[in-house]
Amino acid sequence: MIHRLKKPVFHTLSFFLTIISLLRSSPESRRIPFPGKHSRLHKPPNTLLTNYYTYETRYFQQTLDHFSFNDRPNFPQRYLINTHHWSGPSRMGPIFLYCGNEGDIEWFAANSGFVWELAPRFGGMVLFPEHRYYGKSMPYGSKDEAYKNASTLAHLTAGQALADYVVLITDLKRNLSAQASPVILFGGSYGGMLAAWMRLKYPHIAIGALASSAPVLQFEDIVPLETYYNIVSNDFRRESTSCFDTIKKSWDVITSVGRKVNGLDHLAKTFHLCGKLRSSDDLYNWLESAYSYLAMVDYPYPAESEMPLPAHPIKEVCKAIDDSGDGTNVLDRIFKGVSVYYNYTGKADCFEVDEDLDGMDGWDWQACTEMVMPMSSDKNSSMFPEWAFNYTSYAEECLNEFGVTPRPTWITTEFGGHDYKSVLKTFGSNIIFSNGLLDPWSGGSVLENISDSVVALVTEKGAHHLDLRGATADDPDWLVAQRASEVKLIKGWIDDYYTTKKAVFKM
Repeated sequence: MIHRLKKPVFHTLSFFLTIISLLRSSPESRRIPFPGKHSRLHKPPNTLLTNYYTYETRYFQQTLDHFSFNDRPNFPQRYLINTHHWSGPSRMGPIFLYCGNEGDIEWFAANSGFVWELAPRFGGMVLFPEHRYYGKSMPYGSKDEAYKNASTLAHLTAGQALADYVVLITDLKRNLSAQASPVILFGGSYGGMLAAWMRLKYPHIAIGALASSAPVLQFEDIVPLETYYNIVSNDFRRESTSCFDTIKKSWDVITSVGRKVNGLDHLAKTFHLCGKLRSSDDLYNWLESAYSYLAMVDYPYPAESEMPLPAHPIKEVCKAIDDSGDGTNVLDRIFKGVSVYYNYTGKADCFEVDEDLDGMDGWDWQACTEMVMPMSSDKNSSMFPEWAFNYTSYAEECLNEFGVTPRPTWITTEFGGHDYKSVLKTFGSNIIFSNGLLDPWSGGSVLENISDSVVALVTEKGAHHLDLRGATADDPDWLVAQRASEVKLIKGWIDDYYTTKKAVFKM
């Protein structure tokens, strides 16, 4: 089936985030399901009428467990494919493979314009395989069955997902007699992590990877635990110290008001909530989600989605907070500021602080098994309430929710992370780690060049994988230059591959 996927002028939510949806429990055990649960709430826009991406939807009967020989049922893995610009197997046309994140693959494809724009330039095929247990790629016949319990979710791991991509691309190349076609990997956020890991783990499958906003170091204690929330806080402080201070003061005010008789009702009224407020924690999480998301999407021009945002949204939030007037109390200032995020169009009458995300979400499972990304908040440097990561509490909640105990060191065991500079220099090649320093996830990524071929492209004003978006007339010069550097590096990989192949043919 042929589909024409509408290219958004600029869609806010791609793969990245989940708005920082947090557990309704102690802050010490919060799980940060960063890139994709929120994508379930925001679908690809369907109102823009220009710049289509065309693809065919196919399904591949994928192995459920690549690492055992048990007789388990296959499942249909969805993938999107475009061969319109592909120069074909005889010319060893490259294949650009985006490593699907934790969500519907059509949504990621709609927000990865850079990949689509490379295809005509290089005569490339475009391939978007969907991550297992997300979108329509459900084992056991349905999401209800796949998410039924820990036994049915057991094969939702990064390692199994990478094996899916390897098996799929190997089979596809064989069927097309395209075994000699080079594969370039792309991914943003969790997808960027997968792209980098796949290049390292399966170097014979792909010749290079662009890992955008990929926090591959956000595990154990490789980076300071307070890094993420410090970056969010600094994004606000750089716009306005008074805005930063107002947000920092607001948490104690919320706590104080919430403890009073009818205090929760007062908070619900102040923030125009649709229903009752069960606890101050729910309001904390709602506000914290907005601030964290704003830091990720602090883009230089408007973002259009079901939750549209202006250009430089943090600047607009702080302007609303600071311009409220001297007589305005702290909570009213905060509401005016956060309304830029939750109600920029002014069409919302009230807000839900407790969206029902169906409980057993795929990323919650991943965060409770192997994707353990510990974080904390420091009272001296952060505008958020102070807390320290407590693994015991974290593990207890995972046991209560899923009946499993996390393996916090498994990702670094399987893919590495400690002593990453030495390891990448010795064993890595042809990987681009691209990051914008406004993005709080950048603190968990690789921010300096490791070698001539493991390169960090860092932009001071960039946010969450902005480079993977389609080009627009409003792109600032630094973004244009960043993408040009990426194209140059990718061209070098492909040219080197062709040169090597030609040398082999001559022999």
